[in-house]
Amino acid sequence: MSPISRNGAGRSGVATLICGALAAGGLAAAGVTALEPEAATASSHREAPLISGTPQYDNTDVYAFVSPDRPDTTTIVANWIPFEEPAGGPNFYTFADDAQYDLHIDNNGDAQGELLFRYTFQTHTKNGKTFLYNTGPVTSLDDPDLNVTQTYDVELIKLRDQKVVSKHKVAEDVPVAPSHVGEASMPDYGNLRDQAVKPLQGGGQTFAGQADDPFFLDLRVFDLLYGGDLSEVGRDTLKGYNVNSLALQVPTEMITESSGQPVVGIWSTTQRKNAQGVYKQVSRLGNPLVNEVVNPMEDKDTFNADSPWNDAQFLDNVTKPELPKLLESIYKIKAPKEPRNDLVDVFLKGVEGLNQPPNVRPAEELRLNTSVKPAADPKRLGVLDGDNAGFPNGRRLTDDVLDASLQVVEGELVGSKNDLGDAVDANDKEFGTSFPYVAEPTAGSRGPRAKGVEDDNDVRNQLGEALEPTGTSSSGDSDDTTLIAASAAAGAVGVALVGAGLLWWRRTRSGLR
Repeated sequence: MSPISRNGAGRSGVATLICGALAAGGLAAAGVTALEPEAATASSHREAPLISGTPQYDNTDVYAFVSPDRPDTTTIVANWIPFEEPAGGPNFYTFADDAQYDLHIDNNGDAQGELLFRYTFQTHTKNGKTFLYNTGPVTSLDDPDLNVTQTYDVELIKLRDQKVVSKHKVAEDVPVAPSHVGEASMPDYGNLRDQAVKPLQGGGQTFAGQADDPFFLDLRVFDLLYGGDLSEVGRDTLKGYNVNSLALQVPTEMITESSGQPVVGIWSTTQRKNAQGVYKQVSRLGNPLVNEVVNPMEDKDTFNADSPWNDAQFLDNVTKPELPKLLESIYKIKAPKEPRNDLVDVFLKGVEGLNQPPNVRPAEELRLNTSVKPAADPKRLGVLDGDNAGFPNGRRLTDDVLDASLQVVEGELVGSKNDLGDAVDANDKEFGTSFPYVAEPTAGSRGPRAKGVEDDNDVRNQLGEALEPTGTSSSGDSDDTTLIAASAAAGAVGVALVGAGLLWWRRTRSGLR
């Protein structure tokens, strides 16, 4: 894929922009359709019927990139639990105790994992007599006021032909960074996050905890492709929502087959323990948007439960994608000719000469050439814009995978040049420059202050003054007190009106009997 200028519009009009956004979502999914059985892949924000009902086990995205500040290491970020509302307490967001959260690495292109990093969690509650997640300000991960905590172990499992060769723990009893309840409960959340970064035996480091959802895109494509008339576009649907993140940074030499074969394929899965005590795969994710947009309803649950080496069963979903046909029907953008072998090459094998391993077996994996150095000035469209350190060579947090996928799905590689996109080009929060790189989560107390409230004059101060007799306010000014008293009086009147209404309703009911 040669560098392509993005300064001019390939097609004019907002319709083109929106269509691009639409196509991008479908595109990415289409490109990655050949998913592996037994795993959940690709930006799966509520992407399949079964997993949408159990968000603790739902993979949302996978990222893999050469660490920009430590280029001899590779970083993998995998996220779970879509659409975490920051103020969604008192039961905030925890990893499941009955799940195995797995990061798979295929280092020879055979569509089978040779390495597996397995995360398992345990929840601890200090005081079961309270409904509170925390009983006071939390200043450390071992703070007695943090009532609900989690710890986890990381196990490194080596495999050959899907059989276990060896396994050993590389981290044990590691603390999880808590959900960001709010500024009063967690006055220095950054400090809590720093405490959750721990070393791994044999080199590298690990992190588990809440983070801002790093995926940026306009998901309103599902409303008949942005309303059917492009009236809906350009809003980051995931802005303000959090996810639970696992971040793993390891020496690159630990995960590659050899220096001569630096390409690795990466995906994540979730296995859940059933009533018989057996773990079954319920979710899987590699490339973004595959199961969400590429796979039809009848294949989604199967894809989540299957593995990459069985992805041939989903091939038609990639070579004959539905999204370009929908775009042609609604927006008159001609769909590229089928079969879409260009999508197979890019998303199921890797780009030849860049991140395609020798003797590759087509499969849905996020493929990364670990020998490509990090870019000094990353381009959001990655390889499409001449930046070979970006998507689809792995996936960085800043990569605009929706636009890139959309343009490829609409035929960028087969002569149909375009500049399609969803008008959401960057995340709403800046990412970090060091591990774990993800942005801090949005706090539960993120809302604006009450109208008229200044820095030190918070609501609690005003309420305190309101309880004082008129004219005795510490500020010497009774205006605020009078205003709050009037509001209280109005509230009392409202209660009286409600009571009168209920009395009238009862009398009416009695008269009807």
